[in-house]
Amino acid sequence: MKILVTGAAGFIGSHLVERLLNLDFEVKAFCFYNSFGSKGWLETIPIKFLNKVEVFFGDIRDLNCVKEAMKDCSHVLHLAALISIPYSYVAPSSYIDTNIYGTFNILQVARELNIKQVIHTSTSETYGTAQYVPIDENHPLVGQSPYSASKISADHIAISFWKSFDVPVTIIRPFNTYGPRQSTRAVIPTVITQIISGKKEVKLGKLSPTRDFNFVNDTCSAFIHLLNCEDSFGKVINSASNFEISIQETVNLISDVMNTSINIICDEERIRPKSSEVERLFGDNTLLKKLTGWNPEFAGLEGFRKGLTLTAEWFTNPSNLRKYPSVKYLI
Repeated sequence: MKILVTGAAGFIGSHLVERLLNLDFEVKAFCFYNSFGSKGWLETIPIKFLNKVEVFFGDIRDLNCVKEAMKDCSHVLHLAALISIPYSYVAPSSYIDTNIYGTFNILQVARELNIKQVIHTSTSETYGTAQYVPIDENHPLVGQSPYSASKISADHIAISFWKSFDVPVTIIRPFNTYGPRQSTRAVIPTVITQIISGKKEVKLGKLSPTRDFNFVNDTCSAFIHLLNCEDSFGKVINSASNFEISIQETVNLISDVMNTSINIICDEERIRPKSSEVERLFGDNTLLKKLTGWNPEFAGLEGFRKGLTLTAEWFTNPSNLRKYPSVKYLI
């Protein structure tokens, strides 16, 4: 078993590579080509793991490049994507190229090479604002941003390759993952880093939306549980904590964990267009549990508090914080 992880240099991808190596899997890490040879967050994993991983530099949008990366692999965990919702308002066509065509390339090569399994990464944003809760896999899909629309399209292409060509594809749909190494685009790191920088007034967008937050360890565990699960082929499967909390309550909890008092300032720059804001996300993880026996370690309010504590401790470490040179809002 040799596993290709696309998007390996990113937040979730780097954690997943580290977890797979710790379990003695053979791993090839697909990183976006850059002239510096930077491996992104992979460069922060323990050297004993980094020395074992095969790093492949390329571009998910290039079919020949994807074929070269996949030709000696048995499984593909496909995480490579553009994920920033605000940036998808600025450059929507780049989301089509990366998220849709990139996924098509993975599936086309998987078909040609008879790859044993592709696990394609979706997102809870594909559901849009919850029409009922908890959100199961039968919930309607609503593209409220160019990002979510591109991911809906990629998901449908993946399912079509299963139905049309028997490509063994599993679609994992993680709800809001958080933890060490996450970009300050996301609400939890942006609150933590503003507090660490000494700010008593924290700038945020809308506070009323609710989210189902999942510590990155649980998300990685869900991927690994789905490996070689043939009952998952052709299915969409939620990875969720079954716990809902508002952004306001999340900020209060972070403040409590970090033993500080803050005031929240509404920053118009951080607010999505009205019809694009996903107001409520609260996932049902019944199917994942049924198929694999997976259970989130960081579930419920206490699990969330534990995950936030670990995340805040990681960001507070000066060597980690230096990788975030500015608390300026980034899209």
